[in-house]
Amino acid sequence: MKSNASLIYNLCLVVGDFLALVAAFIGGYGLRSASKIPVAHPIPAHTYVEVFLAVLPFWILIFALLGLYNSDIYEKRFSELPRLLVGSFIGLTFVIFWDFVSVKPIFPSKLVPIYGFVLAFVFLVIFRNLARLIRGWLFGYRVGLSRVLVVGNTDMSRELIDTLIDSKKSGYKVVGVVGGKRAINGYTNLPVYTYFSQFLKEHPNPDLHTIIQTELYADEPRNAELLTYAQEHHATYRFVPGNTELFVGNVNVELFRNSTPVITVRQTALFGWGRVVKRLFDLGVSSLLIIVFSPIMLIIAILVKLEDGGPVFFRQTRLTRFNHEFGAFKFRTNNVTYNGLNPDEAFTKMGRPDLLKEFRANGNYLPNDPRNTRIGQFLRSSSLDELPQLFNVFRGEVSLVGPRALIPSDLAEYKKRHTILSVKSGITGLAQVSGRNNIPVEERRKLDLYYAQNWTFWLDIIILVKTFKSIFTHEYDK
Repeated sequence: MKSNASLIYNLCLVVGDFLALVAAFIGGYGLRSASKIPVAHPIPAHTYVEVFLAVLPFWILIFALLGLYNSDIYEKRFSELPRLLVGSFIGLTFVIFWDFVSVKPIFPSKLVPIYGFVLAFVFLVIFRNLARLIRGWLFGYRVGLSRVLVVGNTDMSRELIDTLIDSKKSGYKVVGVVGGKRAINGYTNLPVYTYFSQFLKEHPNPDLHTIIQTELYADEPRNAELLTYAQEHHATYRFVPGNTELFVGNVNVELFRNSTPVITVRQTALFGWGRVVKRLFDLGVSSLLIIVFSPIMLIIAILVKLEDGGPVFFRQTRLTRFNHEFGAFKFRTNNVTYNGLNPDEAFTKMGRPDLLKEFRANGNYLPNDPRNTRIGQFLRSSSLDELPQLFNVFRGEVSLVGPRALIPSDLAEYKKRHTILSVKSGITGLAQVSGRNNIPVEERRKLDLYYAQNWTFWLDIIILVKTFKSIFTHEYDK
């Protein structure tokens, strides 16, 4: 999952498909215009192109819904071709329907959509095959390869390595095999390690993208070691069942490299195309909200400055996806005397250890926190102090929706923090709209885990709607 090669390839497919469709329908317009037969609806070329540029994003969305940007589809030509044909037909139907309900016609004649449909399918197939060739060429130069470690020295391991060893075709680089002391027949240059710990000792920073286990150890802690390492380092873990015939058809498994059934364990449902959609949504909505709320943010900035003359913003180091630290922007709500101090330091300076005890007992929250200024208390109760975090969203450091962005010390001792940090943190999230400070800290962590493991775009929409409802009904107090 740490490798961004597949994500970049997905984005290239989206851009390439879009350009192929544009070229196809410009070509259809050109072919009809070249004919000496008069058209029924003379439409200027620039008007025709502008309409199609507005319609084509919906066409791309149809392709996404058909799975054309999932690796399970685009790596299999016989699965990709029929979906391209169906997607082109559905997209054409959508455009024809648009033409039907539009006040002004889109097509200069009835032949243009037919030309466009044929050219679209041809151009898409050509582009997809060209993209596949370029990716294979880059694989040959070791660009975009996923580093994989095979755990298990069995006949299944040999069969798996046979499908992966040619990096140009597979897109994988086998960095070694863990299990036993004997070399893999036919691959004398492939390193073999007795134990996983030995591999880590010789390669302290292996930058693994995938671990594939072909046999379970009788010693359960050794199996747990592999899965834990994969989760902590945000790598994909796959397990190849010993009896492949038993698992195929009885369990929902993935056919890895089109031949080997494997069980894939992912920390989160947010990967691949989902990450692209979520980022585009974050970028669009955050840009709009920054514009809409800019007058309010300006007024708040003036009020914060006028109250005690201190800094307007407060920036705190917090955690987001893959354990990365970032500076979270917020309007300053603390009195300038306590600004920048952690709760222990602030309440000690205040001479109120009793309040520190109450603060911790309430899950790091006090209803009338004496550290806050008057405007700060209002900003916290209304959550307006969070508005500057829209700039964090715009910069891609956090998402609109996600687990709460916490300071490193708050997650330091939490055993499942790596699962929570498999997705970007968010301004709002499932824990915030489920009670926030009215529920125990452990329950909040469980809700963050649930979100990371069960993400859907629809869940994000529901959380955002509930967030706005909570703000306007004053249920979102800190």
